[in-house]
Amino acid sequence: MAGMIAARRQRHGAVKWPGQLPADFTGGMSIPMATIMPSSRAKQAIAAVLALTGITIGGVTYISGVPDDIVLASTALVEPWEGEVLKAYLDKIAKPPVWTVCAGDTKNVKPDMVETPKGCKARLQRRMTKEFRPALVKCVPGFKKQPLSWRSMMDSLAWNIGSRAACNSGAAGIVNVAVAKGKTPDYVASCKAATLYNKAGGRFIIGLAHRREMGDATRIGEGELCMSGLD
Repeated sequence: MAGMIAARRQRHGAVKWPGQLPADFTGGMSIPMATIMPSSRAKQAIAAVLALTGITIGGVTYISGVPDDIVLASTALVEPWEGEVLKAYLDKIAKPPVWTVCAGDTKNVKPDMVETPKGCKARLQRRMTKEFRPALVKCVPGFKKQPLSWRSMMDSLAWNIGSRAACNSGAAGIVNVAVAKGKTPDYVASCKAATLYNKAGGRFIIGLAHRREMGDATRIGEGELCMSGLD
């Protein structure tokens, strides 16, 4: 619950880059970052999405009208980490407080609103597809061509901290700089850079660290998933 509350605070508040970037991105400065690695459970989650029947349009595979990276991000990352609250509640951590439902959704939510699990999934995937993903497509050149696991990590990060913060993150910057130079991005460095977003209100939050890195006993971490689709 603490991690979920911290996530709310990050998404509704101003988020700044929490530390330095890898040396090849900042011209010499670097800091140690979390150790993340592939896992069998994350690979299984990726394989499960790849096995679904979809339609490819413009290089993007859509599964029941939802981009494959959103399907993976929503089911493997966002839903497990954000939790699912079916009855609307007033999130008092947000400034200003905001009515919230499902996996942290605040759009068109009214007091006493009650959703169903199916409705929550639809709300989440719809907003991620129509609002958060387009922002990433706009700020990351060739976003649609990047590895599925990396795209899903970025989708989850954007939902958690906001698309603007995700676009300004080192994770996006590492890829953008490489693309601008005509080089293959260092996706491992990008996956690791995203793990630095483990604070809320200036405080280190263990729940956010788990989410950004290798997850916990029952949930896949964003870094874990990101790394698991690169080989």
